[in-house]
Amino acid sequence: MKSLIVLATLISTGVAAQEVNIYSSRQPALIDPILETFTAETGIEVNVVFLKEGMIERLRAEGDRSPADLVLTTDIANLSAVVAAGVTQAVSSDVIDANIPATYRDPDGHWFGLTSRARIIYASNERVAEGEITTYEDLASDVWEGRICTRSGTHNYNIALVAAYAAHHGEEATETWLAGVKDNLARRPQGNDRAQVKAIWAGECDIAIGNTYYMGAMMNNPDQIEWANSVHIVFPTLGGSGVHINLSGMAMTAAAPNHDNAVLLMEYLTSATAQSLYAELNYEYPLLEGTALSDLVASWGEFTADSTPLSEISALRGLALRIVERVDFDG
Repeated sequence: MKSLIVLATLISTGVAAQEVNIYSSRQPALIDPILETFTAETGIEVNVVFLKEGMIERLRAEGDRSPADLVLTTDIANLSAVVAAGVTQAVSSDVIDANIPATYRDPDGHWFGLTSRARIIYASNERVAEGEITTYEDLASDVWEGRICTRSGTHNYNIALVAAYAAHHGEEATETWLAGVKDNLARRPQGNDRAQVKAIWAGECDIAIGNTYYMGAMMNNPDQIEWANSVHIVFPTLGGSGVHINLSGMAMTAAAPNHDNAVLLMEYLTSATAQSLYAELNYEYPLLEGTALSDLVASWGEFTADSTPLSEISALRGLALRIVERVDFDG
């Protein structure tokens, strides 16, 4: 592989700084163990700057002088926004293309998925029977009137779901569906995904929309495990296809002063070693085929993912936001 030849050359000549610099919106604890393993294997140091917000503005301000080589972030919305801002460059790698399915990478090579998370339904163990809800379309059924909780409709997670719905059903049907979901809400949209599970535990609603990895986070939090134990996960299908998923991912910056080392790290993050670590540390689904899930994630059950490319869903985000605003979902 060309990248491995580059690494050998860099090490033997000592002509390049053996480092990679990352701007990351992911909490350090979620990625540090993976990066430390990369350094141990290659000798390349990885420096991470955690940026909860303002990443695009910082990259724009730094321009060609930016020390950042890579961006790590979550959600197709954030990946697409970084690319749209013109602060990334395309990467061509046979290794990444072999490891990450085309559905989860940019056709032009500007972003690549690393892990996925399903946006599923949390259902009360006491008040919702197995098989009582099986599709996202069911969320608009009168059966669920006054029984649904969710976070804001304008949050990236829900915008992506609405965009995916539109990809399958079109604009008019999506607006009708979302209006129906709004009619079924037990309360105005509020809080984060874990707050919805807490509301089910408290009896405020019976089902909620949320990402899978929050179940893992709650199960490992003594203050929240009771919430987690009050629900079960339902993997609904969309348009008869599969479960809507989103991802965490990476992109190379336009400046990338350590380009070759950055490519090596990108390839490593898609490798079996790194994907296994992601699975254990983050309660997420690895994208490399054949990578084992963590025992906890595997216990939630199997599902088929919606096959709609994330790039297509991202292209419909503007439409999805307009639909959310037209139905006044948060009102």
